[in-house]
Amino acid sequence: MPPHTAPPGALVVGGAHVSLGIARSLGRRGIPVWLLADHPLPRWSRFVRRCFDWPGADHPRALDMILDIAARHELAGWVLIATGDEDMRLIARHRAELSRRLFVATPDWETARWTFDKRLTYRRAAALALPTPWTAEPRTLADIEQLECAFPVILKPAYRQGGDAFGRAKAWKADDRASLFALYRRARALRAEDAVLIQEWIPGGGEAQFSCAGLWRDGEPVALMTARRSRQYPVDFGRSSTFVESIERNEIADLACRLLGSLRYTGVAEVEFKYDARDGRFKLLDVNGRFWTWCGLGTLAGTDFPYLAWQLARGETIAPCRARPGVAWMHARCDLPAAWSDMRRRRLSLRAYLAGLRQPLAFASFAVDDPLPAFMELPSALVRRLVSHSAQARRGTRRGRAAPAK
Repeated sequence: MPPHTAPPGALVVGGAHVSLGIARSLGRRGIPVWLLADHPLPRWSRFVRRCFDWPGADHPRALDMILDIAARHELAGWVLIATGDEDMRLIARHRAELSRRLFVATPDWETARWTFDKRLTYRRAAALALPTPWTAEPRTLADIEQLECAFPVILKPAYRQGGDAFGRAKAWKADDRASLFALYRRARALRAEDAVLIQEWIPGGGEAQFSCAGLWRDGEPVALMTARRSRQYPVDFGRSSTFVESIERNEIADLACRLLGSLRYTGVAEVEFKYDARDGRFKLLDVNGRFWTWCGLGTLAGTDFPYLAWQLARGETIAPCRARPGVAWMHARCDLPAAWSDMRRRRLSLRAYLAGLRQPLAFASFAVDDPLPAFMELPSALVRRLVSHSAQARRGTRRGRAAPAK
């Protein structure tokens, strides 16, 4: 390549902290990063060279937008990267069409659907005899009436779709049958009847939450990292982890590799587990078939997942690697209330909290060579909240005007 020619870049779709982590990884290597953004935070990064508004993967013109940008700006050789479940679904379903314009760092839908839909994930796990929590797939209220289960249980969506209360919460906890009925009715009003799962509640906090994050090629691991997701916010069913530590845990890696190996999976994925102290087993919870919020931890731990995925999508040769333990990642703004809550519950001591800060540490928003996103994070969050409240108020006003007079 002539020295004056810019290297091929990456077109990143969606995300906030996750797309920020991807932009920093690639930008530090001189790889141009363009962003289709639905969140203001990564726009402030000096590593994002160009930004387009992203209406979301469910928008009727979402696919056309990606194809139009790739064609109009001649992005041949660039890599298309998904950051959210719905972005991943859109790209996977149209992978063949998108691959005519871009390299695509997402498997096709025949493979990706096993990570997107938890019902399929658990069925594949059962076929492989991988441990999972007890899970039911009710279709009607009658199924709930006949359900034999010990309480508490949780209700969780089979897949991520839209921004409704059920999806944002990730899970709802029911302590008895009356609350199960009430929560199921509420969930069914938001989701299709067969897209609500009932699952046993596994006791334990952050000390019991683990992940295997990695990059696979045809089902074989190229780069792996096992981690403990020590804290999350909200505390019980976190929308995102707030403090994650790289550890050595071969058992988790083996379980994740068995699952993704059976799919001949190619691409990045994060496989989530929870340790069940009642029977001493790590049980599969979820598979994220796209980049995860704390992907920046790998950059510090020696497995620079965004760069490795960019190379893999372009067909470049990659030497297998494994993350080093003893490295941490923190989303400081949300970790403080999460840590305080754990301290109040006596799950975390001040001494243990301070010890975590003495590890090599990557931050969700702050970086010495890219500080502006950290300074803009709180103002951006406040603006988004005000806009959201204003939109809700307008919708309420319209509903009120449309209501018939009594």
